[in-house]
Amino acid sequence: MSVVTAATDRSFCSPLPVLGKDVTVPLVTGGEVTYAALDYAASAPALQRVWDDVAAYAPYYGSVHRGAGYLSQLSTDLFENSRKAVAEFLGCRAGDQVIFTRSTTDSLNLLAAAVPADCQVFVYETEHHASLLPWRDARVTYLNAPRTPAQAVEALERALAGRDPYGPALVCVTGASNVTGELWPVKELAAAAHAHGARIVLDAAQLAPHHPVDIDELDVDWVAFSGHKLYAPFGSGVLAGRADWLQDAEPYLAGGGASRKVARRTDGGVDVEWHSTAARHEAGSPNVIGVYSIASACKALTEAGFDRLVAREQQLVTRVREGLAEVPQVKVLSLFGDDAPRVGVISFVVEGWNSSHFAAALSAEYGIGVRDGLFCAHPLVRTLLGSDPQDPGECGAPEAEPGERSLNAIRVSFGAGTPDEHIERFVRAVKELVSEGAQWKYRTEDGRCVPDRGTAQV
Repeated sequence: MSVVTAATDRSFCSPLPVLGKDVTVPLVTGGEVTYAALDYAASAPALQRVWDDVAAYAPYYGSVHRGAGYLSQLSTDLFENSRKAVAEFLGCRAGDQVIFTRSTTDSLNLLAAAVPADCQVFVYETEHHASLLPWRDARVTYLNAPRTPAQAVEALERALAGRDPYGPALVCVTGASNVTGELWPVKELAAAAHAHGARIVLDAAQLAPHHPVDIDELDVDWVAFSGHKLYAPFGSGVLAGRADWLQDAEPYLAGGGASRKVARRTDGGVDVEWHSTAARHEAGSPNVIGVYSIASACKALTEAGFDRLVAREQQLVTRVREGLAEVPQVKVLSLFGDDAPRVGVISFVVEGWNSSHFAAALSAEYGIGVRDGLFCAHPLVRTLLGSDPQDPGECGAPEAEPGERSLNAIRVSFGAGTPDEHIERFVRAVKELVSEGAQWKYRTEDGRCVPDRGTAQV
């Protein structure tokens, strides 16, 4: 069975320049160190190329679509050319629409608002909350976490075989887990969905920054992703794919830009003719800079040679996994097993450590930024940790004190801008913390584990 697989080209590729690569941070033990940003799965640093492109455009900033002035026309061209660049990056088909949103979450909520009445939605419990929760007006079937890619396809086929064959149906699935980094069998799931008359939307928030995504080749109906994970600034996202459900739905937001014509009726009411293009769901003044930054990131990844970036990232994945495997107290979380292909997202727990305590020590004593918690994928992390679904614990707010077991994990994530030194420092820090313990005392403050600066070193 095929899955989305990593490239095998091992030609040399340097990390891409990103903002903040030379930022230094203080250590609680004294001195400063260059910050190791290893939280790409939450938000990747912006590429320097993207920032430079935005800075070059900034003096020419103008309103889009309806302005007669030169700068307005320039901005309109830039906005619509950005749409074309994203469509090319995603391998969109003729007739597909590219709609600009605020984020993956916004994109999937937009699609959820556009699904036909009585649509049945199928979603795995392994999804990020952005994919798990938007389907409030649909009939939702939640599928249990599979333990192999084959099980994922089999579970979906069984569920679809039992659905109402005459009503609309939609499958929502991630391309790469935001917890384990494992790649899902997207093409096979798309084939299963279509064989049973259903459509499929791909949450590519974690896949698109790490691996080429081709809508046509994967045969998915829609793709959603965020700019802030694709090395662009915050506040922009994309929903791309089939136009029909989107054209038939009420506008996601009602207002200027979405309307083609508005007229008063003789009875005093208002008649509205809405656009049928992507503008239908892009009411209001758009985030032109955010849109341009996504297009710039798409071009930068393509021009750098995405296959080479993937190959280098796989080398970093191997180094992290091999390093963690040398520490018996570390358990790496996985659905599909050690041999499953994955992107640069790895979650783990450490025996005898509260996850928040461990992440705080990595930051305060080594200048390494990772994430701890349930990663806005509560059902998945609890399944991987073998805890009861009703056990307490919140995303990013551990309740256990330092040293106590917590219902959370630690996530290290990296990508195109990660230097080798950051990976080596992380592996070394994990080994030292496990073997020697933290050098400082920590306490819980506002749900977070922080250095106790009022006490001496341990």
